[in-house]
Amino acid sequence: MGLPDADLRLEIYGEIKDLKFEVQGLHFDLYLFGNWCNLPDLMNWFYFALITVFSWGLYGVFLHSGQMAMGDPEFGRYKAFLVVGIAYFFVAVLGPFILLKLNGGNLTFTSKGFWISLIAGILGAVGALGTLLAFGAKGSPAAVMSIVFAGAPIVNAITAISLHPPKGGIGGVPWQFVAGIFLAATGGFMVIKFKPDPAPKVASIPAPQVASVDSDIN
Repeated sequence: MGLPDADLRLEIYGEIKDLKFEVQGLHFDLYLFGNWCNLPDLMNWFYFALITVFSWGLYGVFLHSGQMAMGDPEFGRYKAFLVVGIAYFFVAVLGPFILLKLNGGNLTFTSKGFWISLIAGILGAVGALGTLLAFGAKGSPAAVMSIVFAGAPIVNAITAISLHPPKGGIGGVPWQFVAGIFLAATGGFMVIKFKPDPAPKVASIPAPQVASVDSDIN
């Protein structure tokens, strides 16, 4: 099914202004400061996915840097993980609580939704801890994150298809989809694994000091 014509699209999404895009040669001004949760699906999920790409792309680098900056070779990884937990509290506890209150939501949870969400949080925390333990075991960020980003898409795709099989079951999955998963995983592995190493630091050589000799002139 193709995109609706210009008049129909303008009528459906008439509250969106000031985002310029082009459809069939016609220009529109769309507004992003309204109810952004109701943006068209084609414009909504992709931008949110880019936020995850950016944040997770920086995650491993900052996690390793924070561990090293603790100055504690033995327990630095645990200290870094503790601080990560504090960040999770602000982002994943206070943030949703404030949004619920501001938007008139409640704190009523179903049993199934609560426990599945709790398991998701545990999996995320265990993943962060595993990354820190790998760094502490002398794993380089390039090697560790290459394994993470190469393997995670495969695990995610297999699990998602198993839990929510498409029409026709597993046999209904197009081969292009499977090939895309492995290509994405291979690409993530190659980009991180073969990224150029930083230039070695040049040790500064102190200038030779010339001792001053006081001579007595008789």
